[in-house]
Amino acid sequence: MSNATQSQINITVVRGLLERVMLSTVSTVPCFLFLFINGTMLFTLRSKSVFCETSRYILLYNLIFADTVLMALSQLLYILAACRIRLTYPVCGVLAMLTDLTNVISPLTLVVMSLERYVAVCYPLRHAPIITIRNTGMAICVVWTVSLLNVLIRVLLLLNFAFEDLQSLQMTDYCSDIAMILGPMSDLYDKAYTCFVFILATVAITSSYVGVMVAARSASTDKASAQKARNTLLLHLVQLGLSLSSTIHNPMLIAISKVLNKVLLVRIQIVVYVCVIIFPRCLSALIYGIRDQTIRPVFICHLCCLLKLSVITAKVEVSP
Repeated sequence: MSNATQSQINITVVRGLLERVMLSTVSTVPCFLFLFINGTMLFTLRSKSVFCETSRYILLYNLIFADTVLMALSQLLYILAACRIRLTYPVCGVLAMLTDLTNVISPLTLVVMSLERYVAVCYPLRHAPIITIRNTGMAICVVWTVSLLNVLIRVLLLLNFAFEDLQSLQMTDYCSDIAMILGPMSDLYDKAYTCFVFILATVAITSSYVGVMVAARSASTDKASAQKARNTLLLHLVQLGLSLSSTIHNPMLIAISKVLNKVLLVRIQIVVYVCVIIFPRCLSALIYGIRDQTIRPVFICHLCCLLKLSVITAKVEVSP
């Protein structure tokens, strides 16, 4: 009887381990694929002078860079949780703050990109003097400064938490940005800041869209340019919505956990994680890599070359 029980326990442990490996693979493979695509796009945007000297491509680079870093950090935290590795509060705090830093970059960069399109359509004669490389660099610095201030405030709020009352700095839960929201003040600030950023971004992008639509009706406006800018601003609204979807990831899982068992919840969590956290961070590179006529040939060329190089390298490693 004892041997049968022990055998059943071993089978259960092995089955649980295999399921964990399979579920981790389901999220890790798409993540590495998207990181490869984003990395190729970042390389593409630095391969030609026209990309380095055009404001909207510089802003696109900043957007994809932040999304790529956020994707890598999110996957790292997910792998640590899947391997049931618990970090200390200081280590988790650094990872969580880096995640928060890059998470806000996307909506703020979308705001700057929308304003750039608005100026290009509504004030075409003033576009060149206003949207310069220097001003674009300053705008990017402002975006990162705002994000850094957000992280600094979060750190100051964490200092108010009574860590000395803890028996150990070892975390009892898996590391995540939500796990580092300690105390009611941190929670209130997180919700207020998230709402402020996305309301600001929504108002700015929507206002730019309305301005472009009004300008498109003017006889002096280039209709083709206005139509293209309007489609771009609609794309930015979709990107903003996808960025916002990551903020409802944890509340969604909490709501689902109340009606589903743990096994089914883990499986659904993988799908939600890939669709809500991972996929939106690759969307910008995919859309601009296919949609933009200047980027598309260079991006596809680099992507195909890197894929061929990867296949050749894999064959060389496999061959004796």
